Amino acid sequence: MTAVDLSHYVTSRNEGTCHLDLAVEGVHCAGCISGIERRLKAVAGVTDARVNFSLKRIGVDWRAGSLEPSVLIDTLADAGYKAHPFTARAVEDTSDAEMKRLLRALAVAGFAAMNIMLLSVSVWAGNASDITPETRDIFHWLSALIALPAAAYAGQPFFQSAFKALRAGRTNMDVPISIGVLLALGVSLYETAISAEHAYFDSAIMLLFFLLAGRTLDQAMRRKTRALAGNLAALKGETAEIVEADGSTRPVAAASIRVGDTIRVAPGERIAADGVVTGGASSVDESLVTGETTPRPIDEGDTVYAGTLNRSGALTVRASAAAGGSFVDEVQVLLDKATEARSRRVQLADRAARLYAPVVHLTALFAAIGWLLAGADIHQAVLIATAVLIITCPCALALAVPAVQVVAAGSLFRKGIYLNTGDALERLAEADTIVFDKTGTLTTPDMRVANLDDYPRPLVARAARLAAESRHPLSVALSAHSGPAVSIDAVQEEPGQGIIAKVDGVEARLGSPAFCNVPIDPDAPDGSTIAYRRGNETAVFVVRQTLKVDAVSVVADLKARGYDCRILSGDNEPAAAAIAAALDLPYAAGMKPADKIAALEALAAEGRQVAMIGDGLNDAPALAAAHVSLSPISAVDIAQAQADAVFLGERLSPVVDALDIGKRARRLMNQNLALSTVYNFAAVPLAVFGFVTPLIAALAMSGSSIAVTLNALRGRSRRERRPSAGTTTVEQTAEAAA
Repeated sequence: MTAVDLSHYVTSRNEGTCHLDLAVEGVHCAGCISGIERRLKAVAGVTDARVNFSLKRIGVDWRAGSLEPSVLIDTLADAGYKAHPFTARAVEDTSDAEMKRLLRALAVAGFAAMNIMLLSVSVWAGNASDITPETRDIFHWLSALIALPAAAYAGQPFFQSAFKALRAGRTNMDVPISIGVLLALGVSLYETAISAEHAYFDSAIMLLFFLLAGRTLDQAMRRKTRALAGNLAALKGETAEIVEADGSTRPVAAASIRVGDTIRVAPGERIAADGVVTGGASSVDESLVTGETTPRPIDEGDTVYAGTLNRSGALTVRASAAAGGSFVDEVQVLLDKATEARSRRVQLADRAARLYAPVVHLTALFAAIGWLLAGADIHQAVLIATAVLIITCPCALALAVPAVQVVAAGSLFRKGIYLNTGDALERLAEADTIVFDKTGTLTTPDMRVANLDDYPRPLVARAARLAAESRHPLSVALSAHSGPAVSIDAVQEEPGQGIIAKVDGVEARLGSPAFCNVPIDPDAPDGSTIAYRRGNETAVFVVRQTLKVDAVSVVADLKARGYDCRILSGDNEPAAAAIAAALDLPYAAGMKPADKIAALEALAAEGRQVAMIGDGLNDAPALAAAHVSLSPISAVDIAQAQADAVFLGERLSPVVDALDIGKRARRLMNQNLALSTVYNFAAVPLAVFGFVTPLIAALAMSGSSIAVTLNALRGRSRRERRPSAGTTTVEQTAEAAA
């Protein structure tokens, strides 16, 4: 094949390796993942290949100079997969097209299934009474007229995947599905032509409908994950102002910034690159990096990070990391590694997927050959082989877990909890250690004034009105208490210090205690302070985050249930220590994303199954790396994308609800898996020995599916704990909207 120049998409890494991300089409199951990884790792020079199933992305590492990147695309093409360099826009376009195709196929299959079932019910009833052969034939031909074009269209996702797999000399889960559907249609057509009593058009179309419904839901979930995860790029400024040697500035793309470049950052802008401040003073909101909501004062010589928000004064910054090497980029790398590592948990599913298709094919083939050797004609042998393929269709096994997930997801939905991943319930049930972030998780996301009652209301109203003129988070917290009758003018802001204005005609100051010349009371409660002076009026307001209203009770409840709870915070030591003491929990403070992942890995090495609860950008890699994770709805988008579940409201009680429902769901999943396994062990021998026709096989398959579904519905029979006061549920949201 002609080599394509992909050098623009290749990145160099340490230790002499190169990396390329490829988007791949046609990945539908665990067998596809393992097959792709094995093929790529077999290429000379490749050191690692990892498939991210959610993003349909393959990350490949190889020794520099050992191969041309186009070889990787050719290798995937030989295996039946179309691949191209990964770009968010191209993947989104492909995803949209695939979603539209699945929805159209699902609509066609659903319409056809409903109409064919109406005809089939009439035939079944007539066979038990007095239907004439001519009438039955008409109904069968009408069913064929609907089923054949519907299957030809709705079955394309499975038929095309199976054809590509077979052409590449491999099998996947779509191969037995396609063979079963085609055989059922072929036998039904033959049975109709010879005026037999039974045809199986309904079984073939219903099978396609249920399989398409599952694939469509899976595609929708992955699109949502990609959309939220893509918002990480928005944390980095797209453009920056480069300062030239003569002092002039010019706008450039943030991606073109190099080490040593000097950039100018205006108030209200996000810093475009990691660097060191060379001029100016300001305060920087680093909540996305450290979780600390109190802005950090910045002066010359201080280090700043890409993605953080410059609050007040203008800054000049000398870049210390080029594009791709900033803190936000490091978070993205950690995030990718953690997400890809999670796919290792499907190794057992990989092995099962590789075994399933050949076992089913061989069972059906040997059944047909055995009956031919026993003297049966070709028609009977094909009917038995078809019955084996239909009865071994893993519908009950496939529904065993999803049926429980749907019921449990409904229970979680009513509690205001939304799942992001399909296997989150199982992992919630396995959790034995709960790790909390502090800021925005155990505490309220906004800051509040702790000592308002220490001062007269008119004084508070005037100070709050002055605070409304500032964007500083401490001022924002105070400004909520502004009075309507306060006049203010001549406002001036001193960057990094505070503001001066005329309040009701008298000069007033609001800012640091030194700026306002106000002493700090040593007995004041802990927290950040903002001072106020107007003539002889003085005040020092203490602004801090407060524990969520049910944090103490939820932590106590989790401890009583046997969970080991602890705090991992990016906040400073005093702030983390105060919250940990209030909750009587062990803690670690000042943790960066890599530190949190290391702590989680250490817990995992001890055999712990960790549930991570967090809400910030610095929590996103840890949320992805944890055994299971949850985020409040107030979390940043990237944290929500990596969490396995997101919960509404300002309380923590949904965490307990999620763990309880997860345990109940796991118990029902195990029962369903046992039920479906018993069904297969009992039904397959009956089909092989000819005791089951394709119609009975279809009924048995449907019956087993109904059985596991009914068992899953038992998950709703238990009385659910009533939501705690203040917990936002779906019903409450609907009532509020009404």
